[in-house]
Amino acid sequence: MTRRLFLAQALAAPTLLSGLASAHAQAIRLPAGLDAENTLVIELKDGPVIIRLRPDLAPKHVERIKVLARQGFYNGIVFHRVIEGFMAQTGDPQGTGMGGSQLPNVPAEFSREPFVRGTLGMARSQSPNSANSQFFICFAESSFLNGQYTVFGQVVQGMDLVDKIKRGDPRANGTVSAPPDRMVRVRIASDIR
Repeated sequence: MTRRLFLAQALAAPTLLSGLASAHAQAIRLPAGLDAENTLVIELKDGPVIIRLRPDLAPKHVERIKVLARQGFYNGIVFHRVIEGFMAQTGDPQGTGMGGSQLPNVPAEFSREPFVRGTLGMARSQSPNSANSQFFICFAESSFLNGQYTVFGQVVQGMDLVDKIKRGDPRANGTVSAPPDRMVRVRIASDIR
C-alpha cells in the first residue's frame, strides 16, 4: 500500500521556485515500507527525491541530518561539486565546499555497506571524525569509498532527478558557466503535513 504525502511548495525566494511543476501543493507517493521518521525528502527544481535514512548504520549521522533538515539548514543550498559518473555534493551554506553548520563535527560511523548508485555518504576532510553537514549522492558504484566514508542513506525514488543535477565544480577554476543547482527544500517525511 502506498501512502500519499502532500508537499507544500517551498516558502523561499521566487528564483528558488522556478522550474517547479506548479504553484499548487505537489503530491508525492512515499513508497511502501518506509518509516516516515527516517525518510528524507529533498525537493529539487524538477521534483522530490525520497531517501531512506539508515540509523541502523549511522545513528549519529542520521540524527545530524534530521536536526539540520528540521532547522531548515539545507533549504536553498547549492550542489557545489558535481562530478559526472561519480557524485553530487552539497550541504555547505557557503557553496565552496569549505563550510558547515555551527554544530560540532560527528565521529565516523563506517560500515560494510557499499557505495552504490543512489547511496548517500557524509563528506569529510582527511580526519575521519570531521563530518558536519556536507553530504554526497553517488551517481554510480564507488567502491573505492567503502569503509572510508559514512553511509547514512539510499535514494529509493527520484534518482532520475538526481541524474539531472548540473555538473561542475566552482573550485576547479574559480568560475561556473551557469549557476549550480540547489536543494529547494529538505524535510523529514513525518514532518510533512
